[in-house]
Amino acid sequence: MKIVLCYPVEPRHVEQIRSVAPTAQVVDARQEHIDAEILSADVYCGHAKVPVPWDEVVRRGRLRWIQSSAAGMDHCLVPSVIESDIIVTSASGVLADQVTEHCLALLTGLLRSMPVFFRAQQAKEFIRRPTRDLHHSTIGIVGLGGVGRRLAEVLATFKTRILATDMFPVDRPAHVEELWPADRLDDLLAAVDIVILCAPLNEQTRGMIDAAALAKMRPDSLLVNMARGPLVVEDDLVDALISGHLGGAAMDVTEVEPLAESSRLWDLPNVIITPHVAGQSARRIDDMTDFFCENLRRYQSGQPLLNLLTDKQLGFPIRK
Repeated sequence: MKIVLCYPVEPRHVEQIRSVAPTAQVVDARQEHIDAEILSADVYCGHAKVPVPWDEVVRRGRLRWIQSSAAGMDHCLVPSVIESDIIVTSASGVLADQVTEHCLALLTGLLRSMPVFFRAQQAKEFIRRPTRDLHHSTIGIVGLGGVGRRLAEVLATFKTRILATDMFPVDRPAHVEELWPADRLDDLLAAVDIVILCAPLNEQTRGMIDAAALAKMRPDSLLVNMARGPLVVEDDLVDALISGHLGGAAMDVTEVEPLAESSRLWDLPNVIITPHVAGQSARRIDDMTDFFCENLRRYQSGQPLLNLLTDKQLGFPIRK
């Protein structure tokens, strides 16, 4: 068995994986060699940021299992992989703590007018300006998967009212007041002060936050995108912000990455942008390797895999 890795492992992580599968060939392909090494892989774990010849991989028929090192699966779920017999598992929940921390940083920064105060600091202006509250606000979480659930758990400590939508609205946590099916997105948008996107990117969610959706949001409400940039139609978002309908936006992801220098988002005073870093953590590679090793043990012994995509068209594991 050949196991090909494409996430930033250190030698100790490779040895940890080898200890679980001592007879396997473990290759740290990194981004530089993944396009060639994956053609002869039996098992692949990673998140390639470069083009991968997925159609050729499927044609060769050797790859049996993809373990994504990211919660989002759009990097590997191309049509040929979806239609194939390749097993696919996600990293849903593995990065939930750090994404939640980053979301809190963006959201509280926006609410406490940090962009305004940072600009004032640069101008050496010591002037009090208005701020807003996270406590007692009504928050809507779109997508109650691993990240959405952890985020709801943390936000509940701020005495917030939490509503959520999900394609599979089951197992509602006690601190989530309402868990609605995905087709009630419009109801959620109209009912909350803050909308946080935690949904996967698929054909159902691409462009879901467009001009019509933004118009349904409360005046002066906030939009936070912790998921994938193409969930939001960027030009429509900019128009809603410039018009004053939205109070602000915070985004760790953008419709096209990297965000073009010509984007109008850069200069808006009520926007915070970070370059897709929410999943970063000093523990990230350790946690991902621990998760992969547990699933590798299960794979070798024929046990059910964690975060298995039973329906690859959806792009995420179904919570039961």
